[in-house]
Amino acid sequence: MQLRDEIQDAKNVMHNPFVIRHSSFAICSAFTLIELILVMAVLTIAISLTAPALANFFRGRSLDSEARRLLSLTRQAQSRAVSDGMPMDLWLDAVTGSYGLEADTSYEPTDAKAVEFTLEKDIQIQVENTLSNVNTPGSMPSARATASVGIHSNLPKIRFLPDGSISETSPQKLRVNALDGTWLYVAQSRSRLNYEIQTRNN
Repeated sequence: MQLRDEIQDAKNVMHNPFVIRHSSFAICSAFTLIELILVMAVLTIAISLTAPALANFFRGRSLDSEARRLLSLTRQAQSRAVSDGMPMDLWLDAVTGSYGLEADTSYEPTDAKAVEFTLEKDIQIQVENTLSNVNTPGSMPSARATASVGIHSNLPKIRFLPDGSISETSPQKLRVNALDGTWLYVAQSRSRLNYEIQTRNN
């Protein structure tokens, strides 16, 4: 009789929907916690592996963005030189990490349209292939360059003449460097009519 009662109790427990739901919930919760731990572990590993690549990607984007902004300013300078009928100077200050565009101060003492930009963090500009008669910091201005006076008169500069051509005293190449060793050139094109972005493969 006692054995029959125990069997009946066991059947009642097995057919009790509350007990079944409770057991299923406990199993489901356990598997969800394990899955969560596994997903977190996989994400941690993925982030640790891709973080350096992502950092290099964003640094590359910053370098490319700065080079394109500088190139855009050369085109603006060329356009203004033609439309305003006076030389335009795109000056570069590697020490302060800034550059800008203004009308030649011997023609226009103050330029209401002058613009100035600051380089992004970890980006530097280096002037290359400059002719000897172009002013550099610490050097005496040449006779040809003394016509331009002002706060940027002793800085390297790209000069666009009123006919849209590039002055012979302008740097042939500007190297835009990132601290990780990557770089781009903003350099005169083969035709010497404008500037373009160049890489190691150009």
